[in-house]
Amino acid sequence: MSFYSCLIVMIGGALGTLARYFVSVLTAPISRYIPWGTIIGVNMVGSFVIGFFGTLTLASGRYPVSETTRLFVMLGICGGYTTFSSFSLQTLDLIRVGGWGRALVNVVLSVALSVGAVAMGHMLASRMNSHAILVAQTNTEEEV
Repeated sequence: MSFYSCLIVMIGGALGTLARYFVSVLTAPISRYIPWGTIIGVNMVGSFVIGFFGTLTLASGRYPVSETTRLFVMLGICGGYTTFSSFSLQTLDLIRVGGWGRALVNVVLSVALSVGAVAMGHMLASRMNSHAILVAQTNTEEEV
């Protein structure tokens, strides 16, 4: 872990966090009862991006990129964009106001759609990579 790698991840994280803020503001009107902006606009889209980019840019992939670029996008941007801490807080808030059913819908949709999106991103990039099966290629990336 070098200072440069840390700086790259930090910059990516800042950009991902800023993008998440914009999505939250834009989707606030439709997220009154269920946090749709978080479910679809953040978790599902972010999961697709990390699955797609992670597979497509493997060293053996169609568009290999440097380790630094993978850290910037996967740990930095995606890590800052798709935090599940907001998901957890929103779920707790739904439970605290008696919205157990809405909390359950939030949990099920967030997890199912995000796992589905990362799988779709992986499958699409895998086809472009002539059917590679890996998503992450280093131990650092697997910690995402």
